[in-house]
Amino acid sequence: MYRQVMTDTQLISTIKYVASTRPAFLLSEIANYLDEPQPVSRMYTAIQPHLRQLCLSATKLGEDYKISWIVPAKPYALNTEEEMRIAAFFEEGTIPPALELAIEQYITKKVGKRWDDPVILSRLRRAIVAQKDDYWRPTHKRSLQYSKGYHVLGYLAYHFPVYFMQTQHLLALLARDGLLKEEMTILDIGTGPGVVPLAIADFYSRLDTARATLHAVERSEEHCEAFTFLTEHVAHTNTRVTIKPPVRADITALGSGQIPDSIDLAVFSNVINEMTGASVEARADLVMGIADRLAPDGTILIVEPAEEVTSTGLRTLSLAVKKRGLSIYAPCTFIHTTNCTPDRCWSFVTQKPIRPTPVMNALAACDEPFRYVNTDIKYSYVILRKDGKTREAYRVPAGTRGFRLSGIHLHVGRRVNIIASKMSEDLGDAQTHLFRLCDGSAEKPVYAVLPAFHITTENNAILSAPYGSILRLENVLVRYNKAHDAYNVLVNRQTRVAAVK
Repeated sequence: MYRQVMTDTQLISTIKYVASTRPAFLLSEIANYLDEPQPVSRMYTAIQPHLRQLCLSATKLGEDYKISWIVPAKPYALNTEEEMRIAAFFEEGTIPPALELAIEQYITKKVGKRWDDPVILSRLRRAIVAQKDDYWRPTHKRSLQYSKGYHVLGYLAYHFPVYFMQTQHLLALLARDGLLKEEMTILDIGTGPGVVPLAIADFYSRLDTARATLHAVERSEEHCEAFTFLTEHVAHTNTRVTIKPPVRADITALGSGQIPDSIDLAVFSNVINEMTGASVEARADLVMGIADRLAPDGTILIVEPAEEVTSTGLRTLSLAVKKRGLSIYAPCTFIHTTNCTPDRCWSFVTQKPIRPTPVMNALAACDEPFRYVNTDIKYSYVILRKDGKTREAYRVPAGTRGFRLSGIHLHVGRRVNIIASKMSEDLGDAQTHLFRLCDGSAEKPVYAVLPAFHITTENNAILSAPYGSILRLENVLVRYNKAHDAYNVLVNRQTRVAAVK
């Protein structure tokens, strides 16, 4: 056994060496380099599981195989008309009418009465309140069951529209960053009633030529039923997107034949936080298992609710998989090449609220309407790669004027210069603007504070800079906030803020 492992190790090393010297070769040629030549069939069996990681493909030629480099597909570039369609969709702020209608029809089908019957609305309200109460329990006490009867229907009425829209925002981000391809194989892990596949099909309807094949995994029979109904009633109109029937399986115990190889995009949408009781290492194992099935230039997108415990848990998971070899493409930037302290990193994105759906409006026609209208879009996300690619390549050069935020406690009461990423939308109000800052080194939270009366043309870049962008802040005053055990850097009329290019 030991001898065979050594032989396979030499074979793989030889394949890597030969591949580095030419773009293609026959597998039979490798036998000449080995201490113990092997039949082509035996060599292929040994290297086949490793080809994807080596960025190589094998094409059968008679009794031989042609080994060649996998040429990464060109990014799908949005044109002006596509950008205009996407912008118009977000400006409208509603989910497609056909999808609204399909959800109403599905509720009616399941309960045997019209969805807006007073009795049905009352039951939906109880299901929504139960889900919300469960979510706000301590993590170890949550059940987070959306898999039976009115649990699924309540999810469709309350959660689905917001998650559908936030998926659209993230797809637009991936497209604008060049992380989508002309042809995509996409896997949605823990798909529920098909939020992500339906959002992708709708997003692709605004693209001219892009194509996608969607695979999904879901363990709940009720969710799979809703998935099938909604996709058949809505997504069939886009012939450039193929949605495969969901695979019924536990996402923590997927077999090798249940999900595709060479995945271009894998999505975990609001699902990992529901693995109550699972350790960070167990969650990282799940992500790394999917990473093994990625194409060499594939992407993993994880999105979670913006709630503090869930959001910080995502940052902890992100760092765990980074230490195992994946790169964090966004939003985190490690400008000092150090790993961060994520346990207090509450960082999320805020988008324009959606308009209430007809179902929400009907549910809200009661004494406590606020309980049943869910329109705010706030989420935490991380984009992971295994090719080392990151959105921001900038690293702080040696000798740069400024200090690491890990040393901010040494500068309280002083005016200083810092370089850091803007890791929040505005957390303040019209009188005082507040932004989370991070440079990958801070042990305690750091915030930039800009009173409205101190806004100038020299410092207003902090207001308009996109989430995750790297900024240089010159002449800010450091203060310690004892109440929150955090640090504030005060931006005033003497402060200059500029994007770091």
